Amino acid sequence: MSIHVISQLTTIATPSFLNSFVAKILDVYLDNNRQSYNMKKVIAAFNMTLDGICDHTAGIADEGLHRHYAELIENGSIIFYGRTTYQLMQYWQELLKNPSGETSMDSFAITIDKIQKLVFSNTLQETGWDSAELANKPLIEEVTDRRKQSGKSILIGSRSLIIQLLNENLIDELQICIHPVIEGKGLVLFDQIKKKIALKLIKTKSLHSGATVFYYEPLRNQPKDREAI
Repeated sequence: MSIHVISQLTTIATPSFLNSFVAKILDVYLDNNRQSYNMKKVIAAFNMTLDGICDHTAGIADEGLHRHYAELIENGSIIFYGRTTYQLMQYWQELLKNPSGETSMDSFAITIDKIQKLVFSNTLQETGWDSAELANKPLIEEVTDRRKQSGKSILIGSRSLIIQLLNENLIDELQICIHPVIEGKGLVLFDQIKKKIALKLIKTKSLHSGATVFYYEPLRNQPKDREAI
């Protein structure tokens, strides 16, 4: 946008419009220069089978997987959960009280206990976990505000939250661990996406189980689909 056009806008626009306009320009600039300012990345990490099923029992939960996610959590500042996934994760809270004897599992329990957790729920009255709290702002507002801060990444650990944030273009990185399993039935990870999202493959990581983690960046400025000829 040219200086002349901006000058014209300042002459005819209302103060509220200008505030909104400047805020939008600032958001776009910061979004395109996140690494330069060490701003928080929003990383969505999830498991799914080869046929796209993301039920928590469908994957291969072995030592390698526990270590992989422990490393991810250690490099994050907070994890966002929805109610369903959060209540499943409380399994690790119980493991802290009664260790399994398996090093990778017990170590993961310690790691997940330490990181701050923010739970988005309309029904929970309390979290029952010292390192977890209930969100008091809507998801999109919470993520938008935190993305402007510097520091370690924001981790998204629930399917429903990942879908909402992908639809709002607020995911900076996808880490999808694909397990060598064809489940045949169950909950599909990406079944409520509003429009096609192009991704750039950053790297891959192979686990001993045969699972592979794919690291993707969503492409922000995507060309429109060509009209059918």
